[in-house]
Amino acid sequence: MRAAVIAADRTLEVAEADDPAPGPGELVLAVKGCGICGSDLKVVEHLPIGYTLGHEFSGEVVAVGADPVGDWNTGDAVCALPLVGCGRCQFCWDRLPVHCPHSEMIGTGTRPGAYAEYVAVSSAQTFRLPEACGYDVGALVEPMAVGLHAVDSAGIGAGDNVLVVGAGPVGLAIALWTRHVGARSVVVSDPVAVRRDSAADFGATGVIDPATEELGPAFERLAGVPPDVVMEAVGKPGIIQSCIDVAAHRGRVAVVGICSGPDPIIPVLASLKELTMTFPVYYRHQDYAHTLAMIEQDRINPAPFITHNVDLDGLPSAFEAIKSPTDQCKVMVRP
Repeated sequence: MRAAVIAADRTLEVAEADDPAPGPGELVLAVKGCGICGSDLKVVEHLPIGYTLGHEFSGEVVAVGADPVGDWNTGDAVCALPLVGCGRCQFCWDRLPVHCPHSEMIGTGTRPGAYAEYVAVSSAQTFRLPEACGYDVGALVEPMAVGLHAVDSAGIGAGDNVLVVGAGPVGLAIALWTRHVGARSVVVSDPVAVRRDSAADFGATGVIDPATEELGPAFERLAGVPPDVVMEAVGKPGIIQSCIDVAAHRGRVAVVGICSGPDPIIPVLASLKELTMTFPVYYRHQDYAHTLAMIEQDRINPAPFITHNVDLDGLPSAFEAIKSPTDQCKVMVRP
């Protein structure tokens, strides 16, 4: 098969790769859609040369391994968690494969991802797409589930005033779910104008340009009070401290952005406010299920996330372009 793999200079190149074969309990999908994720731009620096990224995907079942979990047939339209747990530990039994000590990550770790024509997945972590859900929207279930888990972990509910720092796809997914659960104010901060302009489509009641306004005064101007909850969706050093600084007393800060390097904070400032801080990661099995149910019931519509489409040959240049974002939100790869 053809796949976009990590080249020696840490860009991507299209090359021939081995076709995956389904192991016991696994499925092989023909990839129909795979989103480019901001975290891919970070992990590309650390994964082996020749590795295939891609963890936000949907596809058609083309092969079924022995003893699958569920009734799967070739031709089924599906999406899947990019995780393969051992299936034998308490975390797997609780449908939390991300915490399985033997979990293998598809597209961000040990298993090849979906920047390719085919990808192997766990049948236990696979979901059928609703009839009205196309493959592009199916590939958006992964980032939508990230946002849902973050909102749930932060305990956001009716009447909360929420600041979302970062209007990339995950930040916008957080905004969408935050408004969905009944938050009073959903203010989104991002230095990129096109992202701020699109935030209203995903539930934002106001936006902030952090290059021209201080977060705290700007939020209070829009909401009338400090934020009850601050959702950090950037993943760069210094952002967590800025979230601590603006959060209301006894407020909550959820760190969703992935920062892989040291990021000093001043803990006493969080202590003086008695803040609660959470660090949600990935999602649970039920976050995928709930996202798909809301799509099927037409209660959320993630389709506007997709601003660009490329084929496999166009992926390497699109991957480089997104490192300096202009008008991109979610770039969808169709291998």
